[in-house]
Formats: sequence, structure tokens, C-alpha cells
Amino acid sequence: MNAARKAQDKTRTLVLGTILANLKNRELELGRVAADDEVVEVVRKGIKLRREAAEQYGKAGRAELAAVEEAQIGVLEEFLPPAVDPAEIRAAVREVIAAGTRELGKVMGQVLPRFKGRVEGKLVNQIVREELQAG
Repeated sequence: MNAARKAQDKTRTLVLGTILANLKNRELELGRVAADDEVVEVVRKGIKLRREAAEQYGKAGRAELAAVEEAQIGVLEEFLPPAVDPAEIRAAVREVIAAGTRELGKVMGQVLPRFKGRVEGKLVNQIVREELQAG
């Protein structure tokens, strides 16, 4: 945050200030200091909000505002742990399906906890649907 201020990087300063405020609010809700996985959850939520906003701006023909949101997403993604390889997710999904689970919700319920905080549910959902249709 201080480095962004000193460099007068307004986009980065704004994003980091917003996320730090969101993190403080989360800590107040919890009544304690947030753990690493909870911090990642706050950052992911910030990314999700900005993606939705960028999508809405794009639909409304406001490309400049969509670009601002995309730049903010880029800043936030720097603070996420490395993404999980889709092949690793697919292997976990196949393992659960092979164990006899054939319903989307139940497969998701078993796969998501393995990758908590390291992958978006949307990606897991897409892979589960593909594997259920293929199998």
C-alpha cells in the first residue's frame, strides 16, 4: 500500500485500500484476526465483484470503465496463491465420480474442500459438468 502511494499508482492504491477495508470488516465480523484462507476469500470476493462490474460495463458499451475494472482485477490477482492445474481438478472429479457419486451437487461438495481458496467454484463446476456428461 505504501509503495503504491509513493509511486503514485492511483489504481493500485485504490484497490488495496478497498481490499484492506473489506478485510478489516471481515475481521470485525469474525472478532479476530483473519487467517490466510479468509484473506484469500476476501480477495477472491473482490475479484468476483470487479469481474461482474466489468461484464456489466462491457454490456453497456462502457469499455473504458470495463478496462479500469480489469486493471483492478490484475492487481488483486497478484495476491492470490498459484492456481491449481485443471488436470489436477479433473483427476479429483474423476476419482469422486468413480467412487459412485453421480450428482452435480454431491460431487462439488466432495471436490471443492480439497482446493478451498485455490480455485474458483465456477471452474470446478464446469469440469464436473463435463465429466458427468462424458461418463
